[in-house]
Amino acid sequence: MPFSHIRQFSFLVPGNYEDDDPARGLEDTLKLFERGEELGYDGALVRQRHLERGVSSAATFLAAASQRTKRIGLGTAVIQLGYENPFRLAEDLATVDVLSHGRLNIGVSVGAPPFAHLISDYTDHVPEADYSHKRAERLAQALRSNPLSAQTEAGNAAGAQVPRLRPVANGLTDRLWYGGGSQSSARWAGKTGFNLLTGNIVSGENTDDFLTAQAALISRFKQEWAHERAPRVALGRVILPTDSASPDTRRRYAEFAAGRNARTKTAHGERRTLFLPDIVGTTDEIFEKLSHDPVLPLVSEFRLELPYEFHAEDYHQIIEDFSRAVPGLSGRQPALKLASSH
Repeated sequence: MPFSHIRQFSFLVPGNYEDDDPARGLEDTLKLFERGEELGYDGALVRQRHLERGVSSAATFLAAASQRTKRIGLGTAVIQLGYENPFRLAEDLATVDVLSHGRLNIGVSVGAPPFAHLISDYTDHVPEADYSHKRAERLAQALRSNPLSAQTEAGNAAGAQVPRLRPVANGLTDRLWYGGGSQSSARWAGKTGFNLLTGNIVSGENTDDFLTAQAALISRFKQEWAHERAPRVALGRVILPTDSASPDTRRRYAEFAAGRNARTKTAHGERRTLFLPDIVGTTDEIFEKLSHDPVLPLVSEFRLELPYEFHAEDYHQIIEDFSRAVPGLSGRQPALKLASSH
């Protein structure tokens, strides 16, 4: 059983919707989070995407999810910090963590905003803007809620008080994650104390083999870890089980995976980006495939990644088929907080 050593299971969903009815799509995603909690998943994560038909404000969505669930961990994979003011984002995230009673796990990435040329009136201007890892460090710094000045500040409704980020979300800095695909990112995350998210995309450094590159990424992260708490690595795979799917759905899943398979044949761009093929089939077939995955034994947290543009009923079928197939997962009570593991 390839998952016998896995302590925590989560799923990642894009939260897509139709332009003429976004409320329905967002409600469908909230219901998926509720169902995930019933099925025993430890975490439910949402992608944050911009200028697309998906969740563009993860903090806002997770605030709603915090009131619709009680125990399942809530997270993002990932928030692109190039679009964000780290201090304001920290205020939003701290608020959601308090509302959820400490269930938040936040995955971030850095770099210039991909759509900066379209929203330049709303973003920091290059070259003045710093889109390096320092942006993530500023987020963590803000979340520590240290005093911003030794002097009290007047002028607000609460009267004079020491200026610091409020509310204080105790422990949230230990639940920050970085979506890293390169050796330099793994090194930075390990040294600064961000946990590591890795999925179906990595940089091919000194190899064209995806699994070799990903294993090296995890090894580098653990080597660089310099903190008292244990390092955490969460591995993601795009998995499409077909156990309870209709014949039409099975065909759609197979066509979806086949349409993306060409990108896995070679490295792409200057960063030599490598992609791993999606896995489609019965859970028995999927588990047989994963039993030969050399990266899976290196982690104890697993993330089921759900593709874009699928139907709400597809997402339910996928997480339900998977939960039924993993011994001990279906129906168990997830931890209130995603406890540290390694």
